[in-house]
Amino acid sequence: MNSFGRVFRIQIFGESHGPAVGITLDGVPAGLPIAVADFEPDMARRRPGAAGTTPRVEADIPQFISGIYRGFSTGAPLTMLFPNQNTRSEDYEHLRDTPRPGHADFVLHHKHQGFNDPRGGGHASGRLTTALVAAGVVAKKCLPEVRIQAALTEAGGDTDVERALQKAIAQQDSIGGMVRCRISGVPVGWGEPFFDSLESAIAHIVFAIPAIKGISFGAGFEAARMTGSRHNDAIADAAGTTHTNHAGGINGGISNGNEIVFQVAVKPTSSTPAPQESYSRSAGKVVPLAVRGRHDLCIALRVPVVVEAVAALALADAKALFKG
Repeated sequence: MNSFGRVFRIQIFGESHGPAVGITLDGVPAGLPIAVADFEPDMARRRPGAAGTTPRVEADIPQFISGIYRGFSTGAPLTMLFPNQNTRSEDYEHLRDTPRPGHADFVLHHKHQGFNDPRGGGHASGRLTTALVAAGVVAKKCLPEVRIQAALTEAGGDTDVERALQKAIAQQDSIGGMVRCRISGVPVGWGEPFFDSLESAIAHIVFAIPAIKGISFGAGFEAARMTGSRHNDAIADAAGTTHTNHAGGINGGISNGNEIVFQVAVKPTSSTPAPQESYSRSAGKVVPLAVRGRHDLCIALRVPVVVEAVAALALADAKALFKG
């Protein structure tokens, strides 16, 4: 439900317009140096401000509730809070009656019999990625040997991201994007065959990021168009180094020592300023819908650091489970 991991575990909580969002991490090793300043680089990358992002800006300074003493992790559950201080909940009142197309409004209303918090998407909001990024900062401290880098490679079907953004701004419509993540330093042996494969763990938590609609590793879907002799990565030495990396660094669900590479598809933000229609419960018919509030025209701009964070969380758990 709202938790992930076997040994290095997280539990996420909060709503977009509630008092705060937060996360609890269990299985954090004792003795990790953790300070507020450690979080700022990744929080700054997630924070809006660039063209095409929401004007809602939060300080996102972590408040440590438990698990830290005198600047070090204690080994107890580590809980962090991020207060919500810049909200405009009145912008969402009409969504109780007329859900946004493409958003979770409709399904959450039915799943929770109308008791869900619809403000800003409630518990399903991208606002909660703040907590994921914070947890990723801690997870990266557990992976000093691992380097994780994600980048937006295209937006709106254009590899020129700036051009795509300007087009979206001119058309006042949202666009999606593609994010590629590269991970080096993972040794051979992390992950398991079948249900606990490394791909399964990474994909599981990647899909916890709102707006993600697809993931592929290495050659991805292009592998279906390749021959085996072309797709196979020839092993060059005793360490398992390969000449190519069509497998994306994972064979049989287990890391093979090469760079792990995966791509994720980010859908366009459903809260678009473009004219839309949706079903009104009170009117009993389809009506015009104007989405109010502050939203990203391209949420993919802020996704790379979130992808890095969740990849770190999956890898921290895989490392904890490794018996090699």
